[in-house]
Amino acid sequence: MNTMKTFILLAALTALFMGLGYMIGGSSGALIALVLAAAMNFFTYWNADKIVLSMHRAREVNATSAPEFYGMVRELAIRAGLPVPKVYIIDSPHPNAFATGRDPRHAAVAATTGLLRMLSHEEIAAVMAHELGHIRNRDTLIMTMVATIAGAISMIANFGFFFSNDNRSNPLALLAAVVVAPFAAMIVQMAISRTREFGADRAGAEICGNPAALASALRKIASPAQRIPNPVSERNPAAAQLYIVPTHVSELFSTHPATERRIAALEAMRGQQTNRVRRPNAIGRLGRC
Repeated sequence: MNTMKTFILLAALTALFMGLGYMIGGSSGALIALVLAAAMNFFTYWNADKIVLSMHRAREVNATSAPEFYGMVRELAIRAGLPVPKVYIIDSPHPNAFATGRDPRHAAVAATTGLLRMLSHEEIAAVMAHELGHIRNRDTLIMTMVATIAGAISMIANFGFFFSNDNRSNPLALLAAVVVAPFAAMIVQMAISRTREFGADRAGAEICGNPAALASALRKIASPAQRIPNPVSERNPAAAQLYIVPTHVSELFSTHPATERRIAALEAMRGQQTNRVRRPNAIGRLGRC
């Protein structure tokens, strides 16, 4: 059901892209928009991880360059039944993390130095388990593709007035397209991202075995992520949906559900766990995260 919903939403974004192209350039504009949308989908499918990681100037690490962090991700991936993803660190004081890639075999996870300095060992493990949850749920490709198309719609709309043909375009319709299209793209983007964050929280808590650690991590980084600048999301707001917590935006326009609701859901999971027999330590010194 979630996969079907996602592809329906992607089709809606593509149709919106074509409609905006028609408003600006008539039938030829719609055809060009369709070709561009197909090209973007194809390119993003094969290069989603490269696009996002290059955008953040992330550097890959391994068991030699960052043994503790890489080992943590490796053990969590094994516990989740996933191939070990590529691991990256972003030199930024902004505390955040994300996952990307077209499928579990071509995935990558990244965390900022700000997040690694701010959280405890258990909390960092919980955050990376959340990102592995996105990979296991196959969220990463769709989120990147939606961000790409939504960004393109906003870009085309911004230039709509400059490239419109007065003889073929209705100025009022063009104005409506320029105003409504970016807003509609944002709504569709939020519809995908908000529902998926709860799923990744749940999967991450199951992978690390400690929902309290993930709740604590969210509580610690939510406010600093709003205050500390993030140049990438400031240049490209569509990138905000990739992060574990939102950047400096209002709740109405956030790509994430309210952090308080996510924490409440994780604390409810913790309460359920107390009524169960604890499983033996399965991942070395990480234990239950």
